[in-house]
Amino acid sequence: MAKQLGARPRIGLLGTGPWAGHTHAPALAAHPDVEFSGVWGRRPEAAEALAAASGTRAYEDVDALFAASDAVALALPPDVQAPLAVRAAAAGCHVLLDKPVATTVAGAREVTEAVEAAGVASVVFCTLRFAEPTASWIEERAAADGWFLGEAHWLGSLYGSGSTSEYAASPWRREKGGLWDVGPHVLSVYLPVLGDVTEITAARGPGDTHHLVLRHASGASSTATLTLSAPPEAAEAALTLYGTEGRAEMPRWNGAVDAFGAAVDALVASARTGAPHPCDARFGLRLTEILTEAERLTAGR
Repeated sequence: MAKQLGARPRIGLLGTGPWAGHTHAPALAAHPDVEFSGVWGRRPEAAEALAAASGTRAYEDVDALFAASDAVALALPPDVQAPLAVRAAAAGCHVLLDKPVATTVAGAREVTEAVEAAGVASVVFCTLRFAEPTASWIEERAAADGWFLGEAHWLGSLYGSGSTSEYAASPWRREKGGLWDVGPHVLSVYLPVLGDVTEITAARGPGDTHHLVLRHASGASSTATLTLSAPPEAAEAALTLYGTEGRAEMPRWNGAVDAFGAAVDALVASARTGAPHPCDARFGLRLTEILTEAERLTAGR
């Protein structure tokens, strides 16, 4: 059964890596309307360090953190996240998930089914849907008709020459590449504006690069080039829509900490009202289905 939220909901954090340390923990510690109830990690010493830096306590037993929390945020590799999200939902905790929810359809479906069976709220943290000004821009574009074409490229340089990013050490990113890491960002914009994906064509490029051509339920089409292997000099993230309103370029967005705070607010609102958020676990499942099909189409190429 889903936990009822008090005046200051207790939110715990699962994960101690760079994303948790730079985004989730600071946002939870600074949020004026929630209590940061604790940190759990697969490395207890890292959990202790992050908890101490964030003014909360560390838990060695994840079930104890579930018991001490009304909701949990997960900053873990996707296929570690999924089974823990299932356990959190079964414990009655509302869940703030990271993208992608899982890298298998079965894993993402298990999360969705667990959330629905427990009646807990869920939000998937797709940064562009919560950051400003991109969140408002997406909402405004989704309210307009007549979009004909979308063009996007997300050229990350995580594995480019000379990169010193701490995220480059992530095993799941190394294995799954830009398709799975930055692909959800692009899809999280396209789907609310152009409609669900009804047809996919995909091809491989250099390194981990994937080129997608998508057909949408609205009749519009879109393209996306996704990579983490671009030269640093070429790194860029851009998305443009074309239609009867002309040409609309997605604006640059502010940092992830404020965006994560907005995602916390969205989870709390969904838990209080019972109204599903557009970026819920079911949306996360759909992203996984689309990315899985794109990966299948390029397997062995």
